[in-house]
Amino acid sequence: MRSQRFLTENQMAKQEAIVVPEGCEKVLLHACCAPCSSAIVEWLMAHGIEPVIYYYNPNIYPREEYEIRKNESKRHAESLGIRWIDNDRFRTGASQPCGWEEAHDAWLHDICGLEQEPERGKRCERCFYIRLKKTAQKAQELGIRYFATTLASSRWKSLEQINRAGERAANDVNDGNDANDVHFWAQNWRKDGLQERRNELLKAYGFYNQQYCGCEFSH
Repeated sequence: MRSQRFLTENQMAKQEAIVVPEGCEKVLLHACCAPCSSAIVEWLMAHGIEPVIYYYNPNIYPREEYEIRKNESKRHAESLGIRWIDNDRFRTGASQPCGWEEAHDAWLHDICGLEQEPERGKRCERCFYIRLKKTAQKAQELGIRYFATTLASSRWKSLEQINRAGERAANDVNDGNDANDVHFWAQNWRKDGLQERRNELLKAYGFYNQQYCGCEFSH
């Protein structure tokens, strides 16, 4: 079974409300940072959906920026008593922690040749796919049928690229056995007042609010 079909940019823009996939009671939420996670997590919990936060962002540079964002995400999860998973230090097939430098080097290898791409270009979509495939694999490992990403809460990102990357990630890890398949929850997480609520929670928590996506090529 294929995962939930992604929507086009125009369709996502027109979508007025957040639509929960049928049977979704738990979601593995890939988190890019605490500010982008906060309103989404609040909405999920208010609607009876258990979020598990998954932090996998080897694109973030430099290390100081990476550590700040990771610690803020963990602080947010701990304040709510929800599960938070840090997988940046582990690569598929690695038995030992590889450290930020090695994880980032692996990411650089995977986007090699795309460094000069503009924002919303091929580099961004490749980066989305790298992180969402890892998320899909983790969801499958944990037995969580749905995964989503807070990347889709940013007005600077292409929803169409994110949805395409998430759809591809799900299809690449699924083996056709419906019992084990995972599905990407394609959603415009700026709807239902979540963008405004994000700004309120940012101030309430005193979150560090980054000024760039994290990639060293986005400055």
